[in-house]
Amino acid sequence: MHAPRAAAAGRTASPTTARLINDRLALQLLQSEGPLTAGQLKSLTGLSRPTVADLVERLQEAGLIAVVGESGAQRRGPNARLYGIVADRAHLVGLDLRTHSITVAVADLLGRVRTEHTVAIGPDGTPDTAVATALAAVDKALATAGAHAPHTIAVGAPGLVDPATGRLAGTDWTSSWHVGLVGALRARTGVVVLLENEVNLAAIAEQRHGAAGDRDTFVLLWLGHGTGAAVVLDGALRRGASGGTGEIGFLPVPGTGALPSASGCDGGFHSLAGSAAICALAAEHGLSPGDATRPADGVNDPSPGNAAGSEGTNEPSSGNAAGADGANEPSSRNAAGADGMHEPTPGAEATDGPPAESLVRAAVAAGDAGAAFLDALAARIALGVAAVSAVLDPGCVVLGGEVGRGGGAELADRVTGHLARLSPLRTDVRAGAVGGRAVLLGAVLAARDAAQNDLFGAAGPEAVPRP
Repeated sequence: MHAPRAAAAGRTASPTTARLINDRLALQLLQSEGPLTAGQLKSLTGLSRPTVADLVERLQEAGLIAVVGESGAQRRGPNARLYGIVADRAHLVGLDLRTHSITVAVADLLGRVRTEHTVAIGPDGTPDTAVATALAAVDKALATAGAHAPHTIAVGAPGLVDPATGRLAGTDWTSSWHVGLVGALRARTGVVVLLENEVNLAAIAEQRHGAAGDRDTFVLLWLGHGTGAAVVLDGALRRGASGGTGEIGFLPVPGTGALPSASGCDGGFHSLAGSAAICALAAEHGLSPGDATRPADGVNDPSPGNAAGSEGTNEPSSGNAAGADGANEPSSRNAAGADGMHEPTPGAEATDGPPAESLVRAAVAAGDAGAAFLDALAARIALGVAAVSAVLDPGCVVLGGEVGRGGGAELADRVTGHLARLSPLRTDVRAGAVGGRAVLLGAVLAARDAAQNDLFGAAGPEAVPRP
């Protein structure tokens, strides 16, 4: 409920609150615009010159900003000093947990990924062995990035996350080593460890850097080994009373010949649009895994300025290095996005890709020969989208996950056509744009938001996963 206009207009902030708001505003501008002079901060914030001078001094004393260069023709004097955020003030860790792998990214306070690599988790090992392997991967990534300890860790994992406890629930559906790893990280590091459902993190990435950038209300429909959904309403991620918002695999739908149960989603939407179901559908249309090829999982294709190091580790490029004091400097190569986050690296995919992905890609590449299969698949997906639209009316549904990404606009357009015959509600169906690193990028973004809230001061509300 909105406050009456007269009452709202009469409120004033205390000096302490005003300083927090001004500091946060200046830091947000330095993040989005890059290094700025005091004069530019004055122009962009509308604050007085003395107020800007005070906040610059305050932020320097806090170790949050530093002089990173000079600007202007004279390139000297206090008015020419360029101030930037000290990116090395904190290091962040993002984790993407799969059944048989873990991908680790270490980023700076701006969210710029300094190193990233994927490690396989053997299917025959014990949970304790898997946890030890995962912890070693985190340690190696931190060492490679030159970070002594992380400020915040964000973990993306499949399964329900209990809103009351912040712990994985429904462990019958999740890998036991995931639960053990989160517990070990919390016990060992003593830092904030955020745990979030993987699809929810992918939705954060799509909203900040992908297909939902122009939407504050949308649903991400995840199509991978299984199915899932993330719901963002009015800019906020909605998790539900038990953390189960988006468990669309349990949605009863026609065409499965059965109903899901409390202990399994077989018979639900999962049985129509999960990887195994898609592979069976492809076989009915004469397609087999031998007809498709895809790059080896976890292999990073080297690209200028972002070449993969040994053992699949992405080393930071010299074209996007921090300055000597760790403050952010402008770079013309390997540039970060508008808020400092790297765009997806080509080929930097997580392992455990579902077999259905290659089949969908092959069908898209086959043109007319793959049209019947894609149309049948789109009809199945449209059933789930229609149910989501009828309940939430989000106006936009993004097809994410490996299958959604593999189908691209071709699959999304076919889903749109089927949906128009099922629902009177106008829904824009789009292919995900972030790529295979969506969960990892979402984890880094969540960790960055939490760290900045802590270090910058929570002058405004931020939607971040709970600890």
